[in-house]
Parts: sequence; structure tokens; C-alpha cells
Amino acid sequence: MPGKAAARRIVIVGASLAGLRAAETLRREGFDGTLTIIGDEPDQPYDRPPLSKQVLMGWVPAGHTVLPQAASLGDVTWRLGTPATGLDRGARQVVLADGSRVPYDLVLIATGVRNRPWPHAGQAALDGVCGVRSQADAANLARLLGGGVHRVVVIGAGFTGSEVASACRHRGIEVTVIERGSAPLTGALGGVIGQIAAKLHRDNGVDLLCGTTVQALEGTGGKLRSVALSDGSSVPADVAVIALGTVRNTEWLADSGLAAGLLGVATDAGGRAIAVNGLVTDDVFAAGDVARFAHPLFGYEFLALEHWENAVVGAQVVAHNMICPPEDRRPHVCVPTFWSTQFGVNIKSVGVPTLAEEIVMTQGSPRDARFAAAYGNGSGRIVAAVTFNHGRWIDHYRELIERASPLPGPFDAGLTGRPAPAGFPDPAGAYHGPTVVVTGHSPTEMDAVRVPRGSSAT
Repeated sequence: MPGKAAARRIVIVGASLAGLRAAETLRREGFDGTLTIIGDEPDQPYDRPPLSKQVLMGWVPAGHTVLPQAASLGDVTWRLGTPATGLDRGARQVVLADGSRVPYDLVLIATGVRNRPWPHAGQAALDGVCGVRSQADAANLARLLGGGVHRVVVIGAGFTGSEVASACRHRGIEVTVIERGSAPLTGALGGVIGQIAAKLHRDNGVDLLCGTTVQALEGTGGKLRSVALSDGSSVPADVAVIALGTVRNTEWLADSGLAAGLLGVATDAGGRAIAVNGLVTDDVFAAGDVARFAHPLFGYEFLALEHWENAVVGAQVVAHNMICPPEDRRPHVCVPTFWSTQFGVNIKSVGVPTLAEEIVMTQGSPRDARFAAAYGNGSGRIVAAVTFNHGRWIDHYRELIERASPLPGPFDAGLTGRPAPAGFPDPAGAYHGPTVVVTGHSPTEMDAVRVPRGSSAT
């Protein structure tokens, strides 16, 4: 096998944010060989966060979310609209759905995640049932929202579902949100923050139904008419948005010999993929949402992150490691950061809230949805923070996390400063999943703690 210095063919499987940023980094750091980018969608790489925010608000057309490409990207072979179906590590080839094979010296897996589908195909095919993941999804939903619909039902109150609900209320559309857990955002930020999020929904006119599941999507003439609930009632609906979380795109790696599965592709801290025997590979790497990597800052827990910043920084680190001398490799130690805008409130989180056992309000006013809160791991260390309309302080909390500082007390008068249980649900229970999944220490463990079950709404 040729060494990295001799690598002349690099293949990136995944033509989204992580894949594009990795390609740019490879060129910027001197790789001048053959670069091929494979994508299952026919479109050039585009930015996904605006799809559930600005696009649904009607501020930006879905087609205007294409990511700019650096001029230094140079000559690239794009294989778009043809997904990868296999990785033949013996022959060092990526197998595509059309039967063709793309040879590589080094390969980067950046296939990301997809929406968890509605489990009943016939119901999912009703006119008016949709999701928000792709550019086409967002364009379709924005068209529906702008077409005079009366009521939208959102199934799932994680970040995406909550942003869809916010867009509906911004447009003056009646919306019912159905969440099988106790409150919105509970899986990602815990029950204390979930109750604040629930109040935010209801204060903005959302019909929020928690502890409830959907039994069926009902229609006539091929068109959605209502949503049947677990309590025997039904809600009339013109549109139903399925927001049940995501599934990592790893099925195509089933026969690759990599430690890849429901939790993602296991890698070391520098992005080198780990094989099923626990050994790191030298020619296969992974980055972005699909990667499950050991994070040095959090006790080498394996983390799978669905964050924009992780996709960018992780891809840049991994691309650097693909072509640099071994002594120059560096770990991906970026502190996870996430943001959302809902009902006019800017929400930011930093760190890994799902590692926490306790939470303390440190600044502002939770009653007014303008505050900062810090999360502790039960041993007195801060592991995460969240802000509602208090984002200017997020870098302060990031620095505390990076220094493994003690859990801080309140900075503002009027806050008690007493830590309370963070209120994360039992992993075996029903709730909407987090955007940071803590998957344990073993690269091949498939039943690790803290991984949500019950992502389906039925």
C-alpha cells in the first residue's frame, strides 16, 4: 500500500458541508492529485441549517442555500446523484449504485445522516406529509406553508420540529406539535430546559401535546386530512411534518470490516476509521455527522455530533491528517457548539449536555427566556452550557469547559445558584433524541448507554 506521501487518489464519499470543507482543506494544504467527490443527491453542496429556519420563514428560497466553493478547489471529479453502496477495502474501491467502482489511495467517509422516516409507507405517501432535510424537502414545505394551509401538525419536538413550529407561527398558521416525551428539547437539553421550551411554545400559540404519540396519518383521495393520536382523539391537518430525528448513513459499509453501525463510524480522535478488530486504519477516515470519534476533552467518550461546527472543523482536521506526516497529526478537540432560533429566541449550547447530571441557572431570567445555565457532570465539573437570548456569554462558558473548570454558581443576583437535576430522560424511555450522542468508550460497542430509543412516533 502506498504511503500518504505517495497517495494520488483521494475519494470523498459525501457531497455536503463536511465533504466540501475537507476537499478545500486538502487542496489548501497541498494535495494536487485526483480528487473525487461522491454524493447521493444531484445538487452541489448546500447549507442545511437555513432550510428549517430562513427558508421556512419565507426569507430565502431553498435554491439560495448553495455553499460557496473556494477557487483553490481546482479540478474535482463530481459523482453526484449516484450513492455509494459499498466499500471494498481489499481492492480499495468505492462501489456505486450504478455498478461502477471508484479507486482510491485514501478515502473519507462523510455520508452524514438522513431523516428517520415515518414507519408506514402508505401514510408517508399522502399529499401533505413531508420532512425537512434536503433542499427539495425545504422547498416543498415552504411552498405548502405559503399556499394557504390552515393547520400543520409537527411530529417531534426536537430542534427541527420546534423550528418548523416557529416558522408556522411566524406565518400565522395554526400548528399542533406532538411530542412523546415530557417536553420539547428534553433529549438534547434536559427536562429543566424542556419546561422552559414548552412555555415558549405555548406562549406563542402552539398547541403542544406532550406524552402523546401518533397512531396514524389519515387521508382521503391520497391527501392528508387528519392525524390520529394515542388518546383516541384526532387533529385535522393540511400538512404533517415528520421530525423524528435522524439515522446515520452507514448501511453501505455493512461489509467493509469497519466499526460502523447505528451509532456511526467509529474513529480515533484524528478521524482514522476503526476496524471491527479495534485497530485503526491508515487509509479510511470519517468526518461530520456520520463520525463517532473519541473526544480527548470529555474523557475519550465516543461522541457523534450533529452540529454545523463539528462538520466544518472536524472535516478540516481530518483532511489535514489524511495528507500530513504522522508526527503532525492533530486531534479533533473542538468543543461542540449548536444554535437554533425559535419564536424570536436565539438558543445556543456548548459542550455535551447529555453528559450532565445537574444544571444551575447562572445568568439572566429563565422566566423571561433570557438566561444562561451551566451543566455539571455530578463530580463538580462543568461539561456544557446553554443560553436563551444570552449568546454573548457562550464563549465564556466554552473557555470554562476547555479548562475543565468547576461548575460555576450564579453571576446575577436573584438566582439561587443551587444545582438541580438536569432532567435528562431514561435512555430506555420515550423522548426526542439529542444532537450529541454519547456512545461509550468501546469503538465496537453497539448497546452503549445514553443512546435514545423510541425515535419513532408510533
